[in-house]
Amino acid sequence: MNSDITKKGVQKAPHRSLYKALGLIDEELDRPIIGIVNSQNDIVPGHKHLDEIVEAVKAGVRLAGGTPIVFPAIAVCDGIAMGHQGMHYSLVTRELIADSTESMALAHGFDGLVMVPNCDKNVPGLLMAAARINIPTVFVSGGPMLAGKVKCGSKSINLTTMFEAVGTVSAGNMSEEELYEYEEKACPTCGSCSGMFTANSMNCLTEVLGMGLPGNGTIPAVYSERQRLAKKAGIQIMEMLAKDIKPRDIMTKDAFMNALTVDMALGCSTNSMLHLPAIAYEAGVDINLDIANEISAKTPNLCHLSPAGDAFIEDLYAAGGVQAVMKELTKKDLLILDLMTVTGKTIRENIEKAQNLDEEVIRPLERPYSVTGGIAVLKGNIAPDSCVVKKSAVAEEMLVHSGPARVFDSEEESIDAILEGKIKSGDVVVIRYEGPKGGPGMREMLSPTAAIAGMGLDKEVALITDGRFSGATRGAAIGHISPEAAVGGPIGLIQEGDIIHIDIPNCKINVEVSDEELKARSEQWKPREPKIKKGYLVRYAALVTSANTGAVLKVPSKW
Repeated sequence: MNSDITKKGVQKAPHRSLYKALGLIDEELDRPIIGIVNSQNDIVPGHKHLDEIVEAVKAGVRLAGGTPIVFPAIAVCDGIAMGHQGMHYSLVTRELIADSTESMALAHGFDGLVMVPNCDKNVPGLLMAAARINIPTVFVSGGPMLAGKVKCGSKSINLTTMFEAVGTVSAGNMSEEELYEYEEKACPTCGSCSGMFTANSMNCLTEVLGMGLPGNGTIPAVYSERQRLAKKAGIQIMEMLAKDIKPRDIMTKDAFMNALTVDMALGCSTNSMLHLPAIAYEAGVDINLDIANEISAKTPNLCHLSPAGDAFIEDLYAAGGVQAVMKELTKKDLLILDLMTVTGKTIRENIEKAQNLDEEVIRPLERPYSVTGGIAVLKGNIAPDSCVVKKSAVAEEMLVHSGPARVFDSEEESIDAILEGKIKSGDVVVIRYEGPKGGPGMREMLSPTAAIAGMGLDKEVALITDGRFSGATRGAAIGHISPEAAVGGPIGLIQEGDIIHIDIPNCKINVEVSDEELKARSEQWKPREPKIKKGYLVRYAALVTSANTGAVLKVPSKW
């Protein structure tokens, strides 16, 4: 066992004395030591209850003959961090979470790990750590919150509704009294926000990758079934240890192809196009985003969950969950089934009994929401490397759009212009210098996109950025433009009034300016002074790579 390096032999007597300072006894030290990574804190609604999940995991580990030891992981609430300096610190925590978990796991010689994340960066951060550490590991998330109810329960709402309501109030179409009712009821329970936003996208994809037990992505946080799942995860880590099943045995190239396929069927957050390549990088698997369009071309979009539609994660759970979606996809042989998972069984075995219990929440293959997937990767003279859009959340009339550029060099400038009524029908809002390096930290642009939607312009105005979007964003919102403005990318060369042409069905995005003019503008372009000049963000900006490679950190070759 790994943990023998800290507890076996005469030389480890000092180490054992420290274990005994923790209250452990010899019988516990004779068992495998299982690290439980607890992302609980009191600021993230999706993490508020994780101590209860952890206690259930500990019970499962003990039932199966292991000794559980808990250590923490940080977490940021993207909703609370949204629209101000806090969002600089969201994506960057993914690397902090991975690095600190690696440090704790390897410093203490754990035999196996149970990861207990829930919200946006914890899930990919801990998946990255799992791939890097490569000891037996299972995931159990905290689960989604339930949707809110207003107007005597006749309308379901969630965080998307709240951000869009700000624009609705600004447009004079909602009173502040109505806004307050929404505020009181939009987030009624603990758990990750109730739509197919980034947290739930990644929890569902963890299940698809084979790193979470069936149900991990959709069992609501407040259901006792979530606690039962946590106990099973605690038991399962001991079976994985006995069989020596490790993350890299599970997270293979084929597993990532499955994840991209189910991503398209579910209509996940565009942030999955950042996180899947980053996780794959740690697993030694290369994912080129060009393959996303190939997968999308043959994968129907089966789910329109909020913000794309009116269904929520609790509805997906009731319809049969992720396993039912996967079972539906097997009807066209769209998944690779003979892959190992944390259950100790293959995907084929896991989904054998899955059923689609609601053909409106999970459309059958012969009647999809669209015949192609929910995400598209675009290229063109604005984004030579790539950019990403959640096309399942784009109104049909905006799939192809041309309009004048309204250029802003920060999120704050764009929000002011939108709320002051300066953005008109047909415009293309350009927000730049918000990429991984330029932000730094690649902030989410939920506030401007929600303001546009709330003012009723989401079917008339597009927004493009080298930043990224919350999974709660809907409309013609195109992000991850690579290369970013801060490194001289063409988005930094766009001028006010330039005509931008967006063609999502054909995966193209271009500014209607000649190559000669773009070259002349490029020769005049100069790098900008960094927005932030001290602290972790400076180190992050120095090491972070482009969005199209997952915004992972790499040491420069000259080092």
